[in-house]
Amino acid sequence: MSNVSQSNRVLSGMRPTGQLHLGNYHGALRNWVDLQYQYPCFFFVADWHALTTGYEDTSKLPEYTHEMVIDWLAAGLNPGVATLFVQSHVPEHAELHLLLSMITPLSWLERVPTYKDQQAELAEKDLATYGFLGYPLLQSADILLYRPGYVPVGEDQVAHVEITREVARRFNHLFGREANFESKAEKAVAELGGRNSSLYRQLRKKFQETGDAESLEKARALVTGNTRITVADRERLLGYLEGSSVAILPEPQVLLTPTPKLPGLDGRKMSKSYGNTIGLREEPDSVAKKLKTMQTDPARVRRSDAGDPDKCPVWSLHQVYSDQSTRDWAAAGCRSAGIGCLECKKPLIDRVVDEATTLRKRAEEYENNPELVRAILTEGCEKARDAARETLDEVRRAMHLRGD
Repeated sequence: MSNVSQSNRVLSGMRPTGQLHLGNYHGALRNWVDLQYQYPCFFFVADWHALTTGYEDTSKLPEYTHEMVIDWLAAGLNPGVATLFVQSHVPEHAELHLLLSMITPLSWLERVPTYKDQQAELAEKDLATYGFLGYPLLQSADILLYRPGYVPVGEDQVAHVEITREVARRFNHLFGREANFESKAEKAVAELGGRNSSLYRQLRKKFQETGDAESLEKARALVTGNTRITVADRERLLGYLEGSSVAILPEPQVLLTPTPKLPGLDGRKMSKSYGNTIGLREEPDSVAKKLKTMQTDPARVRRSDAGDPDKCPVWSLHQVYSDQSTRDWAAAGCRSAGIGCLECKKPLIDRVVDEATTLRKRAEEYENNPELVRAILTEGCEKARDAARETLDEVRRAMHLRGD
């Protein structure tokens, strides 16, 4: 059995596409910076994932990886607290992906919502490849390799975590068995202690006889909250609830990221593919110029026309950057035509320029010292490989792929 507790580890990754923009920062990166001081965090550069839609030209991957990690560090990710690494430098990702591919039904991959959506959205690319079909399973391997308790995602990524949970469930059902499991599990039940032992048995019986989901959740909470039992017994008890197996690959939970609506310069979602972004480290003059020409409420053709903040992309930026008094001023001035669009943008420009300038200054240390960035990633990869090897050791043993 493993000595590694799934507990509260957090894992997430990003595809390397070069320097990040404000949408990346406010949509995920700021949340990572907060999470690193609350949980043991593993954050990785998903360079293999970049190949699923960009396999025809990989020449810029090293540069994009380097630039993105500088953005991470400038934004406040602390390599002394969080583990930062590159996916392709930890080959265990590929091995677990291969092993999971042997047990994952093809239909599970074909039904992932983004599979057909992205094929339609990227119609100019040939995405009729195994890699593109299988990328959700590679994502599952990325996650399960570190046995995290939580995966921070936006609502549009919940389906990817759900397929990961299904894959883990299937693996545990097929391979999560050990000799004398039931007797060991019963002994672990007794270790819960008097009332807890009785309550566990009652909840387990109710779930197994009626499928009552509430009983299952209560039993899980009873087990995970008990500090008297070992990690091995905890895993046995969790497996005993639903059958006669142990959770070699525990099912991660979704940690929904509070993602603010951050529009691009044309009002659509900020995305490099739309060419409507503001870079995280963009020059002040460039930031100001872009924001001055940013699309506003189309009803405000003339300065004297009243507008509706809810129909203006600039208003969404105010929600992220401005304090309440500034938002009140902007909303009232827009509705009454008391202020013009450029006037409304002025405090916003100041705040965004200040933010980009701060990030640029923080990045300078790493831009001028590429060896430091490489050293951070080397150390992070070593830590990641240590964790990955522990998981794969158990996976191989469970699948009888070891000599011992």
